[in-house]
Amino acid sequence: MSEKTGVNMPKMKTKSSAKKRFRVRPGGTVKCGQAFKRHILTKKTTKAKRQLRGATNVNASDVSSVLRMMPSA
Repeated sequence: MSEKTGVNMPKMKTKSSAKKRFRVRPGGTVKCGQAFKRHILTKKTTKAKRQLRGATNVNASDVSSVLRMMPSA
């Protein structure tokens, strides 16, 4: 048996669920979609639904765990 020098460990895979939900912005912040806008929208006001448009940033306390799920990001 020949012993190889510099054997690489397997690459870490990106979690598919994280890949679909998050994007890393150029500044290092993590973008995600808004919650509370999928169903039960009839009882929400028009203003509330309008303010839920667009994306938001992941909370600073959760960024490290999100980035761990996406090693190549």
